[in-house]
Formats: sequence, structure tokens, C-alpha cells
Amino acid sequence: MRRKDREMNTEFAKQVIDRSRYGVLSILDTGSSTPYSIPLSIVRDDELLYFHSAKEGTKVDLFSGNNQVKIVFVGEVHVPNLFTTSQLDEMTKNEEKTVQLISSVFTTEFESAIVDGKIQEVLDTDEKIHALKLICRKYTPDKMSYFQHAINSGEKYTRVYRITMDVVKAKRKKYDSEGNEMKWGRLE
Repeated sequence: MRRKDREMNTEFAKQVIDRSRYGVLSILDTGSSTPYSIPLSIVRDDELLYFHSAKEGTKVDLFSGNNQVKIVFVGEVHVPNLFTTSQLDEMTKNEEKTVQLISSVFTTEFESAIVDGKIQEVLDTDEKIHALKLICRKYTPDKMSYFQHAINSGEKYTRVYRITMDVVKAKRKKYDSEGNEMKWGRLE
């Protein structure tokens, strides 16, 4: 990571994964020697990630030939509003303050996590149902009373994949209430 001053710890990365609505999984398409990327609804269970899939398709074909994947998660992103109009006007009058204008005004605050791991289809029925329950709790928590019915009728049409997280990294750019960037893993 080039900007070590924005690197965050593994626990922060896991929080980003847990908050993210989706992750973008990439795998090498060996047939075309290009990356194949797809957004997925992913849930984390300790050091494992799970998602579900149809029984066939491009990603299913690619997973059978290669097990190395990379997943990118993006958490909160927004443009900070750190300065008043009079402060911004003042910055334009001083050449030395132009750097602050560029780095603190025309920027975004963000958080992200990147996982390198190995993918494997879940074949054990109990683990498969456990993973599907975790996915449903994350994305449809108010519909859990219907979960067993959905499993009874749909489990046979669904594949579930597990990703073992080998490398987990996180990065963040965020400002405190004083307008100073919170670097080196600083949380408050």
C-alpha cells in the first residue's frame, strides 16, 4: 500500500466488510487472460466470506478452473464540508493555502477493504444452510420467518461459495472535527 498513513488494521477491514452492501469479486479469466469482476452480496463469518450463486454461469465456470480471488469492499464515501465560504475565499488569496484547498476540499472521505483469498464451493449441506442464513440475516433480516420455506424449496437450485481470507487490508481517509486528516489508524 503506497499510502501507509491511511492504512487501517484488520479489525477495521472486517467492520468495512460487515457494513458494505456488496463486494466486487475479481478472478482471472484464464481463457481470455483478463480479469472478470462481479458485484456480489457477501457476508462474513469470522475469517470466511460467503455468497450464493445460480448453479451455472460464467462465474461458476471460472471458479472451477481457478481458486484465487480478490474482493473489494467500499464502505462510506462522502465529500467533506470542512470550511466556510469565507475560509475558502481566504485560501484562494494565499498560494501556500492552495495545497490545503486541493487536498481538503476537492477530495472524498472513504473507507475500503481488499481481501485476497481462495474460493471453494460449499458442499456440506449444514454449512451451506448456515451460510444462506447468514446472508439472509444481513440482507433481509425482517423476512427470517420465511427462511425455512425458502430453503426447503430453493436450496437445491443454489450454489454457495466460501472464501478463505488470506490477506485482508483496509484504507481510510477521514477528517476530524478540526479539519485534520486522521492518519495512521487513528479512529477518533
